[in-house]
This record gives sequence, C-alpha cells and structure tokens, in this order.
Amino acid sequence: MGNDASSTRQAYKADTIVVEAVDVHKWFADNHVLRGINLTVHEGEVIIIIGPSGSGKSTFLRCVNHLEKIDKGRLRVAGHYVGYRENAKGELVELGDSETAKQRRDVGMVFQHFELFPHLNAVENITISPINVLKMDEKEAQAEAIRLMERVHLPDKLYEYPGKLSGGQKQRVAIARAMAMHPKLMMFDEVTSALDPEMITEVLDVMVDLSRQGMTMLVVTHEMGFARAAADRVIFMDEGVIVEESTPQVFFSNPQTDRAKRFLDKILL
Repeated sequence: MGNDASSTRQAYKADTIVVEAVDVHKWFADNHVLRGINLTVHEGEVIIIIGPSGSGKSTFLRCVNHLEKIDKGRLRVAGHYVGYRENAKGELVELGDSETAKQRRDVGMVFQHFELFPHLNAVENITISPINVLKMDEKEAQAEAIRLMERVHLPDKLYEYPGKLSGGQKQRVAIARAMAMHPKLMMFDEVTSALDPEMITEVLDVMVDLSRQGMTMLVVTHEMGFARAAADRVIFMDEGVIVEESTPQVFFSNPQTDRAKRFLDKILL
C-alpha cells in the first residue's frame, strides 16, 4: 500500500468544515445505536472509524447521508442539514425527497456490496448519474468516466460488464461512479470486507490515492494497515459512542483507553 499517505499530501483545511455532528442519537426501536456522537471533519481530512461489530459505525455513515434519520442532535454536511432546512426560528423543517436528493449529491458513498447495474458496462455505470441527474453532456460524461477509470487503474476495462469483472475491479468502478458526481465528501463502508485477500490491496491503493489528492473521506474499515497509512484521525467507536479519537501514530502505539487497548490486542494478533 505504499508509504504513509497522510505525510505525502497537502494539509487539510482546518477552517472549512465538511461534516459537523453535534450530540447525534439514533434509535432502532429500543436499541439506542448512536449515543451522542460529536465529530467535526474538515475539508481534505481523512477520518477512519474503527470498532467492533455493532458499535454504530455504519449507522453513523448512513445518517451522514440521510439514509437513516437521526432522532436527536444536529448533523450538518457540506453546509446544510441533509434532509432538512433551517427556518427563521432556527428550527429544522424536513425536506421532500427531491430536495433531499439534491443535497445528497455532495456525498459519494461506496458500500460493502458493489451495487453496479449488471446490464450496463463500466463507463455506462459511471455516466448514468451525471447524464440523468447533473444533466451533463453525454460526450463530456464519457470523457470524465474514462479519466476516472484511469484514476482507479482500470483503463483497459472501460466497456466490460460487471459480470466479467473481479470483485476488486467492481469496487473500483463503484468508486469511480461515486466520484463522477464530484462529491465534497466520500464515504466508504467496509468496502473490502467482501473481497478476496489479493483484491483488497488494489482497492485500498485507490483510496490512498484519493486521500493524497485531497479528497475528504470518512471510512469505516477493519483494515488497520490502511488506517495507519491514510488517516489524519482514527475514531474508535463502541456501543454507540466515540471512545477514543487521536492520530494513527498515537492510537496504534499508545491507546488511551482500556477498551481500545483490548480491541487492538485482539485485532492485531
């Protein structure tokens, strides 16, 4: 995966906030999944969220993109409350689906499963949203798709269908598809967990490249090597709370909480 990406890219912009979560709570029936999350992400910053299964990591990402509604607190993304507008009294008023979809354009999300359209080739998968949503000219969208396929190291797979691609190649096309919408934030939710070991590195290398190019990123992963290499900050979550937050250098060499120490002892065996 190469050298430490956090030391080879430009410093993030501390005066520009992309994500601001304040006392965010989420329940599923009686299950209190997020218990007061406070997190600020700056432009160009790479935040890696780790923790045991069921700790609320993926739920938090889904709340950032308003795929799940928060039940308490405030969550501001790219300058607006996704799914809401603020009225003159400072109250949040829920938006309709079309307005919410417009806000979501600022956030690209790549999931564990590839979710490519099987009847479209790689370039068509990448261009469908820019053409239909952004109303981009078809030739311009195709040229952009070709550039993105080069960025994810797949210049020879432009017209392959998903059924002919490996898992790692599908995931890289999914990354290119998300990037085609020119998001201000990229989120990755366990994107390597469904891949064979030999395919993991090729996907992580693309993500490291994105971090070096200044993309703001929120990443949920169990890949500790990637977290060491790419993160500006590591967020350790457990039972719906942020237990520890620090640089990867501090977190992996000298975790400050017993819970984080126990987690690392198990996962780094």
